[in-house]
Amino acid sequence: MRCSKLVRALAGPAAFAIALPAFAQANPPQTTVPTVTETLQVTATRTPEDVETVPASITVISGEDLAARGAIDLPAALALATGVAVAPGGENGPASSVPEIWGLREFDAFLLVVDGVPWGGAFNPALPSLDLANVDRIEILRGSAPVMYGATSFVGVIHVIHRPAGAPGRTASAWGGNFSSGGAAVSTPLPQIGGFRQSLTVDGERQGFKDDRTRFDRGHVLYRSSLVAAGGSFRFDFDGSIVDQKPASPIPIHDPDVAFLTRLDSNQNPSDAKIDEDRLHFVTGYDRSLAGGAWSTTLAVTHATRKTIRGFLTDVVETDPNAAGFNQDLTTDDVYFDTHLAWRLGSNARLVAGVDHLYGKAKADSQTFDYFVPLSGHGAPSSKGQPLDHGFNLDDKRNFSGLYLQTEWDATPRLHFLAGARLNHTDEKRTAGDRELSFPDPGDQGTDQRTVTRGSGVLGVNWLAWTQGDSALWLFADYRDTFKPAALDFGPEAEADILKPEASHSSEVGLKNRLDGGRFEWELTAFQMDFENLVVGQSVDGLPQLVNAGSERFKGAELDLKGRLHPDLWWRATYAWHDAKFRDFVKLLDGENLQLAGHRLQLSARDLASAGLIWAPARGLFGSATVNYTGSRLLDEQNEILAPSYTTWAAGIGYRSGTWELRLDGLNLNDTRPPVSLSELGDGQYYILPARNFRLTLATRF
Repeated sequence: MRCSKLVRALAGPAAFAIALPAFAQANPPQTTVPTVTETLQVTATRTPEDVETVPASITVISGEDLAARGAIDLPAALALATGVAVAPGGENGPASSVPEIWGLREFDAFLLVVDGVPWGGAFNPALPSLDLANVDRIEILRGSAPVMYGATSFVGVIHVIHRPAGAPGRTASAWGGNFSSGGAAVSTPLPQIGGFRQSLTVDGERQGFKDDRTRFDRGHVLYRSSLVAAGGSFRFDFDGSIVDQKPASPIPIHDPDVAFLTRLDSNQNPSDAKIDEDRLHFVTGYDRSLAGGAWSTTLAVTHATRKTIRGFLTDVVETDPNAAGFNQDLTTDDVYFDTHLAWRLGSNARLVAGVDHLYGKAKADSQTFDYFVPLSGHGAPSSKGQPLDHGFNLDDKRNFSGLYLQTEWDATPRLHFLAGARLNHTDEKRTAGDRELSFPDPGDQGTDQRTVTRGSGVLGVNWLAWTQGDSALWLFADYRDTFKPAALDFGPEAEADILKPEASHSSEVGLKNRLDGGRFEWELTAFQMDFENLVVGQSVDGLPQLVNAGSERFKGAELDLKGRLHPDLWWRATYAWHDAKFRDFVKLLDGENLQLAGHRLQLSARDLASAGLIWAPARGLFGSATVNYTGSRLLDEQNEILAPSYTTWAAGIGYRSGTWELRLDGLNLNDTRPPVSLSELGDGQYYILPARNFRLTLATRF
């Protein structure tokens, strides 16, 4: 993106946001917070609560930790999260990522939440527009949140929480890196007037890659405000982003030796390939004390437009045509509403009751074409010179409503119970069609509708088994049942049929131990999740298509260790064993119906491990080092292509002097390039880990 375009794109929203009326930021409701010294979370309960007492696996990564490691994107931010592996890039472009939680690696299987609002609405997580500037903390809940987030939460919740409106501290930074990368960011509180607080974050970046013709440009502005008035607190957020991407190509892999069939870093996309998205997001709300509790209401409205041109190989040959491409105009609109009351019933019980609604509308128009591209990627043609063959249209409307109630009860000072139930009502209507563009025939048009009314819920228990001084041991167990309407991948095809909802029920047991006031902590958990109607991709007549995949079972164990050796020196180490297998799924592969029962899911590693050491004094030399291990993965559903295990290293070093800081960070320092995510466009094709990159940053606090 040209500099002038970025400045124009950010200047308008920023000026508009500063002039907005003082409503308020989307903070959690202001309920009574228990006096504890442990880490607090809000994702599982909607009220601030100690992580140790919640019967669930929750990891909290502080803004202090992110800053110490120089983490500015989701893969780096979650590099030390237990049992979580985040592959950078993927089908949604180099600015996106594909998280894996509990052994399921799908870009749409988890819920992404930003400041209390589902980020992506009723459709898919809006990962390319996610911005981590001025983040207070990130909370990761492994497993579903069937009561608080209902039909949008499935194998996990990643909740990004920015610093509140008017929070003190001004920061500015500028950075540059290899592959012609660079960016700048400014975060500052704005003038406070009485009970009116506001803050502004503006940042922009260009990230280049070793892959031919691959990069992304992103500009972002976040305005947050709050106003104490009328017995409560009003809040208003505005978030605007532009993301222009030049996508990489997936690489075909068909042989048992996992040899790439095209040149490393080659790009077979059309020369004008792009994934360009503009996104506007507004949030308003009101919080106040009411009826002995806290009442919170949130309303969020989002509008996004995306223009796509891209292609993929259909045959690894040098004959014309050997690739298929498409262009697409996509518009999505989302509305999210939630209102709930949180009561403290006496000294040993808490109750949250509420209702929420999520509306989504999507309209996509696509045209497909065939083209020839040399396997080297050199001399790739423009899409503009290619005759169009098929046109597809899709209109989809979704309404997800929920009525929920969750209670927590301290039966004794050591025994804590959690129970919640939710009544979900989902309704989806879809119209889709296709036609051959070389004929005047209007083509085929179809409609479908699916309505589901279904309950979901959670039961959990936490027992403080041992305590001595400021050390303690907790045992917990939980059961969760939930479902999720089938995802839309917004590929070139347009199918009117609405797939069956995905459904799961899971059980989890674990131990949490804190020693010496938190100087050493560990958590060990085991889980099993049975899954029905997983949505997977397949190729039909050369075009990608989604289908339901019968039943699967996910089970595993995860260990998290962390500690502080010094106030400025801390470490973390994790290990996870995952076993993800099909239980019953018959799929047409190579012209035959193959029963996949007992086969492992694609790209789900059995072993994941990480370790990190961070030295972060207020002044002087500082640094960090992180290592991640990913075990062997099977690349195909037949389980014939085994990709070997791999390890990646990241490190950073810098110096702080007063308010200034200079740092150098490196990712994938050993420059390993394994396949990390599956393409749903090209059959038997995979995106690989980006090459080694460096970033030099100069930052100041003022």
